[in-house]
Amino acid sequence: MATIFLYEIAGTAMLTLLGGGVVANVVLGKTKGNGGGWLLINFGWGLAVFAGVFIAYKSGGHINPAVTIGMLASGAAEYADGIPVTVGTTLSYLIATTIGGFLGGIGAWLAYRQHYDAEEDPAAILGSFSTGPEIRSRGWNLVTEIIATFVLVLVIQLFDNTPHEMGPLAVALLVVSIGASLGGPTGYAINPARDLGPRLAHAILPIKNKGTSDWGYAWVPVLGPFIGGALGGVTSIAF
Repeated sequence: MATIFLYEIAGTAMLTLLGGGVVANVVLGKTKGNGGGWLLINFGWGLAVFAGVFIAYKSGGHINPAVTIGMLASGAAEYADGIPVTVGTTLSYLIATTIGGFLGGIGAWLAYRQHYDAEEDPAAILGSFSTGPEIRSRGWNLVTEIIATFVLVLVIQLFDNTPHEMGPLAVALLVVSIGASLGGPTGYAINPARDLGPRLAHAILPIKNKGTSDWGYAWVPVLGPFIGGALGGVTSIAF
């Protein structure tokens, strides 16, 4: 349990610090990267995953509850070396990654504190913490998150079946691909902790002009990745 909490909190915090940071750099005013565009965000998030997985190596580098659920659905005996699949370890991964997401969101806010104070657009502020759809249709938004997370978890599961020496870089490139190909409709949460943790940070932080945390949509980037992760895990059994 201690291994899971220490490494998954640290790894997910690194993920959302760097991932939230690249979005803040692109969307907030007067930053060096303002207007850098969607591909900068894609690559920033991919490299954030790269760093997060390395940080969380001792716990298997899940940094994403959907990955945990995918492994559970695949019938895996262990989440990482020496960490058996049990109710207790499963809950530990889910809780630790959410805490890490929350802490990383706070870290990104601290790094861009003055830019947040100067920003007047609530949508830009919230968008640097959590995801939101370009066309709000919760049913179809849910479908998008399910498909994108299915791809993520299925391919991650198959990495173990294919000899390679790419390590976390393979996952990072996969995330860049998903963002470029499937991220347009919803901003591709593909990770409940990546969305919920920073959204909680947004809700409690003293940010000027921040508006609401859009809790009416928040269930989509949580439920969609859980469903997509489970489907990816089950499907990987056939390969």
